[in-house]
Amino acid sequence: MIRLGARRALRFVPGMHRVGKGVHRVGTGMRRVGTGMVLAASLVLAVAGPAQGQELADFDYENLSFRGAGLDFGYMTSSRVESTGTFGARADLGFLGPGVRVTAGFTRWSSFLKGSEVRTLEERVEELILEQTGTDTQVDLGRISWSDVAFHADAHVLWRVPAVGIYTYAGAGATAHVLRGGGEAIEDTFVEDLLDSIRAGLNIHGGVEMPLHPRFRVYGESRFEFMENLRYLQVKVGGQFMIGDAP
Repeated sequence: MIRLGARRALRFVPGMHRVGKGVHRVGTGMRRVGTGMVLAASLVLAVAGPAQGQELADFDYENLSFRGAGLDFGYMTSSRVESTGTFGARADLGFLGPGVRVTAGFTRWSSFLKGSEVRTLEERVEELILEQTGTDTQVDLGRISWSDVAFHADAHVLWRVPAVGIYTYAGAGATAHVLRGGGEAIEDTFVEDLLDSIRAGLNIHGGVEMPLHPRFRVYGESRFEFMENLRYLQVKVGGQFMIGDAP
């Protein structure tokens, strides 16, 4: 059995490290984020317009301003990584139009690839070794960690439920994911390069907010993040401090 060690251990397989090079480019990822933000905003406006009889003139920058910030903790689950806890923050940037709120923030989590995912990577490495050297080997990658820092810009429709004094919201957004992989067996190899990337994604989300004080409210949110090589569901709760009066 062969353990895939440092980059020097891959010299007997010419070109293997180059497979990982160029898998991602920051510029391409950020261009996709920009496109995703336009698509997300268009989706929210399309939903908000017919629902409330709004016209294009109703949407302007008059009520866009910093209105508060919050911290949250949650839990994420995915088919590729082990379920784990999350933490993050968000900034309330006010309203783009009647009932259409804009927020920005980040979420971070760190976990390990599931065993089936690690075995898939091992099989790919074994195939490359067999193809390039003619040697049939077994590769042991060990435990592989994967983490994500997701920066998101969201727009959602917010409405009040007078009977119970809470707010509910639903919408979409664009996300830039900074992904990093790690593990003793993959350090400085093309496998680590494959896992280290900046990728653009989209999200859909919905939540509930309960004002406990004019300056403080608690919230709960469900969020589904999806990108080219990873999808995960996150559930989180948090608290937000408010600044200024609601428009």
